[in-house]
Amino acid sequence: MSDPINILTDQSRLSRFDQWLFRLESALTLFGGVIILALVLLAVGNILGRWLFDLPINGYIDWVEQAMAFMAFLGIAYTQRLGGHIRMDVVVGRLSKARLWFVELVSSVLMLGLILVLIYGSYLHFNRTFVLGDSSLDIDLPTWPAKLVVPVALSFLALRLSVQIMACLRALTYPNKLPIVIPQSENPAQTAVREADVLLKGDDA
Repeated sequence: MSDPINILTDQSRLSRFDQWLFRLESALTLFGGVIILALVLLAVGNILGRWLFDLPINGYIDWVEQAMAFMAFLGIAYTQRLGGHIRMDVVVGRLSKARLWFVELVSSVLMLGLILVLIYGSYLHFNRTFVLGDSSLDIDLPTWPAKLVVPVALSFLALRLSVQIMACLRALTYPNKLPIVIPQSENPAQTAVREADVLLKGDDA
């Protein structure tokens, strides 16, 4: 895939909502990063405790298992906003702007439909776990927080896809306006030029 270039903004309601949503997505991603850091510290404590004192952390595997959902899902909407998910640009990278926005629109609608189904199914799974009081095998750690994070994170992804669908419709309806919100892609040559500019600005500073 090609790297995303800048995402254009303006003073429209859609752009302001996009920026507000992006702040929430960034906070979720930051929280996911904190979870990863906590797992690293937990792993270090478990190894040192086992090695030095023969006292591993009780329920270490349970904590890791529950944290995996936070690590995997909290950054999913943030990545979608930046155009960072894996995609095949061999064909779409050659399309004209109008055709590109149409393809982006169709793919976003299809993804939104799938995500809505996943939200429904994952919420039912969380609700069943919460009602039954499901817990981990070792230290009886409640599993519902890890299962709740899936529909919550997917709901943010659904919001992000909805914003991008509206942005694609706007780009198709008003082709002379700037295509806001939608991640713009660049080829390897453009990526090299942009990175060189960043390095040169850093040297000047």
